[in-house]
Amino acid sequence: MLIASYNPAGMGDNLIVLTNNQTENFHINHQGNVIQFITDNNELIGYNFINISETLDLANVSGQVFLSKEQVAELNKLIEKAGFSEKLVVDEEPKFVVGYVETAEPHPDSDHLQVTTTVIDNDQRVQIVSGSPNMQQGIKVVVAKVGAMMPSGLIIWPGELRGVASNGMISSGRELHLPNAPQVPGALILPDDFAPVGTPFDVNSAAAQSLFE
Repeated sequence: MLIASYNPAGMGDNLIVLTNNQTENFHINHQGNVIQFITDNNELIGYNFINISETLDLANVSGQVFLSKEQVAELNKLIEKAGFSEKLVVDEEPKFVVGYVETAEPHPDSDHLQVTTTVIDNDQRVQIVSGSPNMQQGIKVVVAKVGAMMPSGLIIWPGELRGVASNGMISSGRELHLPNAPQVPGALILPDDFAPVGTPFDVNSAAAQSLFE
């Protein structure tokens, strides 16, 4: 997993790269322009690269950064130069995809949550707990997979809701910041012919932007 964020207006010329969810027990190592975040068990959480524009061209970028193999290689050079051994691994897997809700069952400890089995590729299914009032089996949806960064900046990590594991989020048009999306809770239900299951969902595509026209 590799989640990168660059927001010069809010964070200055710093690139934050996360590889794992932050825990309470972690420490910081600072060498030159590289700050490492690592757990007390030596599990890498991520890096902060200071003055990143000296290494990568991120002009006109604000928010999530999708790093190429070449960019990750440049960051790993900075990591090695700083004396750290924990390298970054390229992650080119799409994080927003068309999914299909195969099953939706009531949560055993909630009167409004449902536990879904959601297909996110031909041979891959995930369990996602959803609170969407329109959740039901047999619908196409947009799944924010583990490792996705929502337009709000929220990062999707593996978790639990009322003791039931949930790996991803079935998104609403409002959460995806789609134009004219209803500003109320509810999963975005895609037309059956929108795209095959597993297709990357690009919020900036013409098809996505026209969903609420």
